[in-house]
Amino acid sequence: MPERNPKALREAIAEYAPQLLADFDEHWKWAVADAYDISTVPAFMARWWGQYAIARDPGLNAHVADLEQRAAESTDLAEAKALVEEASNIRHQRSTPAGRREPGSSFSTTDTAG
Repeated sequence: MPERNPKALREAIAEYAPQLLADFDEHWKWAVADAYDISTVPAFMARWWGQYAIARDPGLNAHVADLEQRAAESTDLAEAKALVEEASNIRHQRSTPAGRREPGSSFSTTDTAG
C-alpha cells in the first residue's frame, strides 16, 4: 500500500488503478484545492483509500460491481436496498483502518467484515 498521504495515493492510483485517476483529481480539485480547505483531507483520503483498495482487488471489485448492478436492475425495493447496503458496507470497511487490506489480497464474498 502507498504511504497514507494524498500524493502517494495519487501516484499509486496512477500506476495501479489509472481508471480512477480522473475522478480522483476532479474530487481533489473541488473538495480540497478549490475550497482551500485542508480539513476535508481525512474524509477525502478515507474515500479514495477504499476506492483504490477495491479497484486493486479484482474479486472484490467484481463483487461490488455485481451488487450495484443487481440493485439497479431489481424491481424489489427491499432487495435493491439490501444490495446497495452490502456494497456500501464493503466500501466503508475498506476505507476504515480495520478494513484496510493490501490491494490485490484475496476476497471471499462471505468475508465482508474486513
